[in-house]
Amino acid sequence: MSVKVKKIQNKTIPQHSSRDKIKQNFKNFRSFTHELTKQLKPEDFTIQVVEHASPAKWHLAHTSWFFEAFLLEKAVDGYETKHPQYNYLFNSYYLQTGEPHCRNKRGSLSRPTIDEVFEYREYVNQHMLDFIDHSSESDFTKWKDVIEIGLNHEQQHQELLLTDLKYMFSQNPLHPIYKESYRPDRKTMPKNGWQHFKEGVYEVGHPGGSFGYDNELPRHKTYIHDFHLANRLITNGEYIDFMEQGGYKDPKYWLDEGYAMIIEQGWDSPLYWIKKSDMWFHFTMNGLEKINLYEPVTHVSYYEADAYARWAGCRLPTEFEWEVASETVEMNGNFVDARNFHPAPVENEKKGLQQMFGETWQWTRSSYAAYPGYETFPGALGEYNGKFMCNQYVLRGGSCATSKSHFRKSYRNFFHSKFRWQFTGIRLAK
Repeated sequence: MSVKVKKIQNKTIPQHSSRDKIKQNFKNFRSFTHELTKQLKPEDFTIQVVEHASPAKWHLAHTSWFFEAFLLEKAVDGYETKHPQYNYLFNSYYLQTGEPHCRNKRGSLSRPTIDEVFEYREYVNQHMLDFIDHSSESDFTKWKDVIEIGLNHEQQHQELLLTDLKYMFSQNPLHPIYKESYRPDRKTMPKNGWQHFKEGVYEVGHPGGSFGYDNELPRHKTYIHDFHLANRLITNGEYIDFMEQGGYKDPKYWLDEGYAMIIEQGWDSPLYWIKKSDMWFHFTMNGLEKINLYEPVTHVSYYEADAYARWAGCRLPTEFEWEVASETVEMNGNFVDARNFHPAPVENEKKGLQQMFGETWQWTRSSYAAYPGYETFPGALGEYNGKFMCNQYVLRGGSCATSKSHFRKSYRNFFHSKFRWQFTGIRLAK
């Protein structure tokens, strides 16, 4: 296949390392999305059981539309989309690119078929690879940042694909298994110790030199008081203690909106938990399993994390406390690369901070807001993060559904206080 790229001569451009790296990342990241769907049946691709969890088919198409809307249609002369309505169907919320289809009706689309969506992905892949191979150095330089945003966007949707599938499968009384996987086990758990950090002025935010989202910038100074951070995440067993001691019934631990959610939704445990014959089970990507007391508790809302911290006589960390503490730890963890699809217990008795990365997203008490001097990405890409800086809280650390290559210590995830379908957990501070 050959395309004419704007403002370049019709000749082959010598490849450079950055071009080769981006090309390889494009192939690898797009391929991993396909890997995550290999075990699905045709019926699994379309179903949508709640507005905030999109169908697998939509994720596959939306991530292709992203490359099409933000690069191919702008950079390649004469580019034609597979279907003129795809811009409507697979736009998420980018109003500057056109009107998006209703979010809560994504599961009502039987067409395009899943085969047609995979054809669409391959169509976009071929045009993107041709652009990477044959664009001029000036055009490649101009657009490579958009490609990197698209690749990181793809990795975000890989995580959403997994968590949305889990939510969808959890609604089925048959408790379908997404994929059987081995997970580390423990029979004991070290006591939760504390790491002390001194007050002072610290630099936080993305340090530069590699990809980062606009909401991680600019790097800036902030004052942090003395604080202690817990050495590990809160476990299922510790959270059960909170539940059994009336944690969900005592309003003194809860924010007003949180306690209203308990009354309205009937919450008495984390999402996916089921009690049978006085024993707790939870739905996992391995199907329904008995609760492992030593695994990190996950699928809790900000309200639940905050209430647990109050009950424990502690608090949640700020996002900057978490970031400062994370600089003392090597970035290893149970990311999606391990293909466990579930958080794992602490592996050993070593001292210092553990489970900082790649187990559960850790709620912080920091509202999601702009850094001093924040600037959005230009154009419609400016809608990526900035317009959501209202009524949400920051989470740090990545999860078992996050790719390690996608994560950075400055990475700021964010969700509304009530959401529980992501792999969200608790680390205490004081």
